[in-house]
Amino acid sequence: MGKRFFLFGLGFSGRVIARALQAAGWEVAGTTRSGEGSELPGIQVFPFDRDHPLPEGALEGVSAVLSSAPPDASGDPVLDLCGPALRALKPEWAGYLSTTGVYGDRDGDWVDEESELRPTLERSRRRAEAEAGWRASGLPVHIFRLAGIYGPGRSAIDTVRAGQARRIVKPGQVFSRIHVDDIAATILASLARPHPGTAYNICDDDAAPPQEVIAHACALLGVEPPPELPWDEAKATLSPMALSFYADNKRVSNERLKRELGVRLKYPTYREGLAAILSR
Repeated sequence: MGKRFFLFGLGFSGRVIARALQAAGWEVAGTTRSGEGSELPGIQVFPFDRDHPLPEGALEGVSAVLSSAPPDASGDPVLDLCGPALRALKPEWAGYLSTTGVYGDRDGDWVDEESELRPTLERSRRRAEAEAGWRASGLPVHIFRLAGIYGPGRSAIDTVRAGQARRIVKPGQVFSRIHVDDIAATILASLARPHPGTAYNICDDDAAPPQEVIAHACALLGVEPPPELPWDEAKATLSPMALSFYADNKRVSNERLKRELGVRLKYPTYREGLAAILSR
């Protein structure tokens, strides 16, 4: 496989993936909405959104492409604007970063990659439609369904330090999570072991109640945890976005990730992940 990689969407996860690819010897290019990328040395950055099509020649020499760009009300912007160019390019590997939200609410039960997609939220429904679009694109696509992403600068450690932590207790509620470094490691593993057409859940081994994660972060920082706040009291105070995070309740299996790609998670639970963030 050639060694030029193109990443649509150099956001929180995309930047970590890009740096991991660079470290593995790839030449990397990608997009942001503004085209700014001064904090990404060595990476060629192009502006891209529906109002700013990708400049001609940006995909030249690319052998692998990954999209983390979210779909909007009109569909998937990458497929809509760049689909023909990508098909003409004929990359050897393609990937799409989706979400475990496509499984919807399972009342705490388990799902795996063969489970029916039953998205609860509008943004998850759009992701499921985007997945279908990528599968039908004719590209050698791999679907990566990400759990709740955390990492340095975006974790319970940071929330506690900012004085914004709340211990909301909704009985039976659990969330799956994934450290951003393990997302990057999975992309590298898939490049080494391509299986076009396959979906992978990228999540850790411990779907845990959110209040436990906050309590653990407080313990690591040596501060008193905030009081527990019952769901019936808390829900009236939450924004629509915050409420939506509690709409789905499920446990997500990552067995295919380990079995087919040989991934060994660096941070198998939030405990290892938060400890590493604190030690940086």
